[in-house]
Amino acid sequence: MEEILLKSTLTKFASDVLEGFSANPKYLPSKYLYDERGDRLFRAIMRLPEYYLTDSEFEIFSTCKQELLKSFTEQKSEFILLDLGAGDGVKTKILLKQLLQEQVRFSYIPIDISLNAVEQLEDDLTDNFPGITVQGVNDEFLSALEKLKNREERKVILFLGSSIGNYDDEQAADFFSEIAKMLQPKDMLLIGFDLKKDPSVIIDAYNDKQGITRAFNFNLLERINKDLGGNFDISKFKHYPHYDPISGEVKSYLVSKQNQEVFIEALNKSIHFNQWELIQVELSKKYDSESIGKLAANSGFTIKYNFQDCRNYFVNSVWVLS
Repeated sequence: MEEILLKSTLTKFASDVLEGFSANPKYLPSKYLYDERGDRLFRAIMRLPEYYLTDSEFEIFSTCKQELLKSFTEQKSEFILLDLGAGDGVKTKILLKQLLQEQVRFSYIPIDISLNAVEQLEDDLTDNFPGITVQGVNDEFLSALEKLKNREERKVILFLGSSIGNYDDEQAADFFSEIAKMLQPKDMLLIGFDLKKDPSVIIDAYNDKQGITRAFNFNLLERINKDLGGNFDISKFKHYPHYDPISGEVKSYLVSKQNQEVFIEALNKSIHFNQWELIQVELSKKYDSESIGKLAANSGFTIKYNFQDCRNYFVNSVWVLS
């Protein structure tokens, strides 16, 4: 079973790489950043002093956990907590601990495209959170929700850490519109949004002095080398993040420093890169209250509560169906 899944995933990876490298401008889907090494690097990024997002959401969860818990339990019924892109669950654990202390009836379903992350989180919670019911799912978000939509329990969906920032405006509206089709009026969403702020603060978060974000993005080329038989020489590329304060979009690129050909065995194809040609590997969109409200309305939701940190860097927004 594992071998069949690996083959299927590898084929999809190769197909997506071919599609991205055939586009103009070139891109690679950011979901492929998260293999086992990518998971480790991203956890290191979350601990960086420049990466304010983690501390901001931690602050909200720590100071507003009672209010968040109240929003989850207003209907006094058992629910399933669906955590999209759970990763190592470091922030969610604050909520899980509070829910267990209050003896709330719930089960936890972390969903992640990284099998490594799901397995590690399941083991961690089983060992350290006695009494918790946890069932990890290794799948794409919408695919996982489609399989779980007929569960009778009320659903509370978490989409934390500004993961929605990886989608452009159209993709974000489409994503939440698809989720809306799978929900009932009793269900709810808790979404993390990184807010617009001093542009220098934002760009520093994606260009840390230690070079961990650089290594995280280069890991995607190294993964192509390892899994698809590529021959990328990463010394011939540089990491370049760019922030547009008007659109709120941070785009992270890998830049070819010279004209070069890269052969990828799984594609049986050489890819040409011009000198200074860009490969987009990440999008991290920043929001304001107006754009959050517009996104909710355009995808069939109403904002019920907003929780912000003391610096107004970040907001966790509770949505229900309109």
